[in-house]
Amino acid sequence: MSSCISIWEVFAEVPDPREASGRRHPLQAVLTLTSVAILSGARSVYAIAQFGRDRGKEFAAALGFTRERTPCCTMLHYLFKDLDRAAFENAIRNWARGRCASVDWEAVHLDGKELRGTRRHEVPGVRLLAAYVAEAKAVLDQVPVDATTNEHKTALELLDLIPVKGKLLTGDAAFCQRDLSRKISKKKGIGSGRSRRTSRSCWRPSPTPSTTRA
Repeated sequence: MSSCISIWEVFAEVPDPREASGRRHPLQAVLTLTSVAILSGARSVYAIAQFGRDRGKEFAAALGFTRERTPCCTMLHYLFKDLDRAAFENAIRNWARGRCASVDWEAVHLDGKELRGTRRHEVPGVRLLAAYVAEAKAVLDQVPVDATTNEHKTALELLDLIPVKGKLLTGDAAFCQRDLSRKISKKKGIGSGRSRRTSRSCWRPSPTPSTTRA
């Protein structure tokens, strides 16, 4: 994808799991509402539904809804339960890559974060490793960090999903590993890691001549 397109447009790629007789609201509009609500701070299905209802019919029409009222939380619950997660994530990925392709970006930062609100009593939170492009203000891609592994090993998988050639990859000390450095070098990228254990930056670049920095 070479140009930046709207998030509404990429949601056309997601198949609708509902039967035709049960489609009261267009899927593109529902997923766009969900994205806007979450970006605005909604943290539950109820909050997403309330976000849409609070903003009235003009807002609904702008998102592509054909009815004056946006979906209730029950409808959202059943839709999300049956939605093709892989197709949804691929649509988001294409949107993010479109944003990145629209700017001349040079660096991508690898960082792991635990999703807010996912940790419960005796239940571990969901942790993701993301590749963030500051110039585009977008996450290029992200993968879950399994409980049986770590961010370093997950980064090896993430490198197969993002463009690396000619790009500077940065991260903290967790990514100062030889196998990761070799893979970045093999993909013709430029890698460097920053240590949190020292007050000054401690860089350990991948073995390419142009990556030495102090």
